[in-house]
Amino acid sequence: MAPGTAALLSVPDGTEVVATRADADTLASPPLLILDTVTAFLDDHNLGTGPLSWAQIGDGQSNITYRIQRGSDTFVLRRGPRPPLPPSTHDMVREARIQQILQGSGVPVPDILAVCPDESVLGVPFYVMTYLDGLVITNTIPAALNSAEQRVATSNAVVDTLVQLHQVDVTAGDLASFGRPEGYLRRQVERFSALWDINTTRSLPDVALLGGWLADNLPDSRQAAVLHGDYRPGNLMFHRGAPARVSAVLDWEMAAVGDPLADLGYLTATYAEPGSPPSPLELTAVTRSPGYLRRSEVIARYQSQTGLSLDALPWYQALALWKASIFCEAIYTRWLKGERPRDTQFAPSMEAGVPQLLQQARVFAGLSPAAADEEPPRIRER
Repeated sequence: MAPGTAALLSVPDGTEVVATRADADTLASPPLLILDTVTAFLDDHNLGTGPLSWAQIGDGQSNITYRIQRGSDTFVLRRGPRPPLPPSTHDMVREARIQQILQGSGVPVPDILAVCPDESVLGVPFYVMTYLDGLVITNTIPAALNSAEQRVATSNAVVDTLVQLHQVDVTAGDLASFGRPEGYLRRQVERFSALWDINTTRSLPDVALLGGWLADNLPDSRQAAVLHGDYRPGNLMFHRGAPARVSAVLDWEMAAVGDPLADLGYLTATYAEPGSPPSPLELTAVTRSPGYLRRSEVIARYQSQTGLSLDALPWYQALALWKASIFCEAIYTRWLKGERPRDTQFAPSMEAGVPQLLQQARVFAGLSPAAADEEPPRIRER
């Protein structure tokens, strides 16, 4: 959905994109797109006519997104990685559902056009949504948003859109049954602790140390909100012209109903600012440039609009990087197994990147880099 994607292709490469189901059946590793089955699915839902052209777009570190064109119609197909998948991960049906629920809420989301829960089509569930033409800001500042005024406006829009999301009423309609806000934080710690052994082939003691510290220091959640789960500038699409405005929030894989500070913790723990140490999750480096809000200003703007106590924010920041280390380890393990053959940068870098994330999580937790059997400190009572 981001601009600047690769040129559209029309000839299958024989490994990740194949023409027919018969071609797919000859491969040792299942392809990501099977053109005849995708074409049939689009036909069944009256989405375009004629042959397909495609290009992979976005980071593709977890779920995989394709731009699909049929004649004059352009769509986006989003699917999970190749199976087998860890339990309760890469749930495309759930990801599509939260975006459908948020339609009309004021939170900008793409229109979901069709959902395929049938794994027999592509090996995993997937969905199709509208293609949006806009700006995703990562390592280059768009010319239209490059003035000092627009850099501030861009930062403000990141915070204000998060506040808007967290103000959606979760007690009514379909959101009332989308998640279980009670016990959300504890379930997160327990779930990701269990995922580590599934996702790794090595021993990193900081995972258990931090997991124990997080469990022992659970803060009290003050309210429930819709959580994006991966909220950062790189998952926002902006209009192409000034003033800086968010046109869509993308990539809802981690969405839930729970403690809103989990989103703020992730946004600020991964936020790049001048002088901050490099992070394996520094996915929007432009905020190191002059004119963008500093991390403390992001926090202050959020707090001023929500009135929430942020005394325990370091706990949420540690949680964010600890969780990130576990899903990044899954990416690294998939690469070791040969399941990401075209990934020559991100996944290999996680050999050192995951320990770096864990070390940065320790800093937020107030844990020194001493032996893993030390007694961890506790967050002060509030």
